Amino acid sequence: MVDHHPELSKSRKRWILVATVLGSSLTFIDGSALGVALPSIQRDLGAGPAAAQWISNAYLLTLGALVLIGGAAGDRFGRKRVFLIGVVVFALSSIGCGLAPNAQLLIFGRAVQGIGAALLTPGALALIGASFPPKERGAAFGTWAGAGALFGMVGPLVGGWLADHADWRAIFWINVPLAALTVVVALKAVPESRDEDARGLDWLGAVLAVSGLGALIWGLTAAPDLGWTHPGVIGGLVGGAALLAGFLWAEAREAHPMMPLGLFRSPVFSGINGLTLLLYFALGGAMFFLPFELIRVHGWSATGAGSAMLPFAVIMSLFSGAAGRLADRFGAKLSLSVGPMLAGVGLVLLALMPADAGYVAGPLMGMTVMAVGMTLAVGPLTAAVMGAVAEGHTGVASGVNNAVARIAALLAIALLGVLLSAVFVAGVDAPDAREQLGAVMAGGEAGLSDGAIDAFHAAFRAVMIACAVCAGLGGVLGLLTAPGHIPEEELQKTV
Repeated sequence: MVDHHPELSKSRKRWILVATVLGSSLTFIDGSALGVALPSIQRDLGAGPAAAQWISNAYLLTLGALVLIGGAAGDRFGRKRVFLIGVVVFALSSIGCGLAPNAQLLIFGRAVQGIGAALLTPGALALIGASFPPKERGAAFGTWAGAGALFGMVGPLVGGWLADHADWRAIFWINVPLAALTVVVALKAVPESRDEDARGLDWLGAVLAVSGLGALIWGLTAAPDLGWTHPGVIGGLVGGAALLAGFLWAEAREAHPMMPLGLFRSPVFSGINGLTLLLYFALGGAMFFLPFELIRVHGWSATGAGSAMLPFAVIMSLFSGAAGRLADRFGAKLSLSVGPMLAGVGLVLLALMPADAGYVAGPLMGMTVMAVGMTLAVGPLTAAVMGAVAEGHTGVASGVNNAVARIAALLAIALLGVLLSAVFVAGVDAPDAREQLGAVMAGGEAGLSDGAIDAFHAAFRAVMIACAVCAGLGGVLGLLTAPGHIPEEELQKTV
């Protein structure tokens, strides 16, 4: 039985909401700010393209693979306790990232940050669910999501400004006072809660998921430098696939699996998660590679590149509620087919940006159209996933969908990095093409051939077209599998 606290005062619940928003802001700000600062980080640490990918991938790997077990740990050992552990781990690893003297230690720190995020993110949502009665949860979750959109909006601008005018390391130092304030508020205001029926944690599944994904992603990111026939690359790809197969085998036999395979018997659940994989693959790839294009090809500052992300955050924050009501009225199928396809159109517009385009002729239209498409899809997508399973499984269904979205971004950065490298190397056609790619991404000018910038622009276009195709395929999958409109009289029968 879940321990709820309906007797809590309004003031106490407000402070609980403050604690969860503050804790979640660590991940919201850090994730959105780091993207536009990556070129500066790569330059300062002398990191190549593969290392730049791992600065993002290390975080996404541990977060995506462990977020489900993080939620289960909170249910079993106490949601407040696990939430606070996650905040402290995130803060300490942020200190490590801020002090990192090289790319390798920064990547390690980012992996530990992902562990902290995997504990605090589901913990924040679980604390809201346990502290607010059902009739108040919608507003509480809406406030939490709105705060996330706000932090996501200012994050790229903060990250860009720090990269341009101060030090990118400050992005990580910001987390320390935020974490300290979160701990103080949580200790004072948040009651402990747990699920008395929670029993086991799927440690085997967690280890297999992290190691399998890690080996697979390492193979993909190392292949452009080492070659596809290198024993290490082959070992990573084959070993990763074998470990992930072992993960599925373990989940089918585990008494308390982190990803119950029985959920995928629902065609709607399977289809919507497939849509999630494709759509967030497209989004993750676009958001990772766009700042490099704007800064290195268009000559923008990091702050300017951060401003290019604003339309996305503004539209998502202002119109998500209206998109949800639209889906309620006309059914999820319309939103989950039109939305991803519109996002694909926006990605095509980004691909077609001229190299000398300004803000309006450049990213504004593409980001705006992509944001409209994502806004149409995101809310109905979550609702469709939760509606596809029995009521007692909605929490784990939402968690699985969240993990799929994170893993999609992880795969996008790795696979699209291979595409970017292949197109760039073909365009430059020089023995040191990979070194030139690293120099372009990091902002170095020495040793670059005359066509290196043009080759990167062509490679970026190929990446955006691939993202657009994935988003469009997601729309087709939504059309085929998403639930249609449910008549009002049918809805009343289920109440």
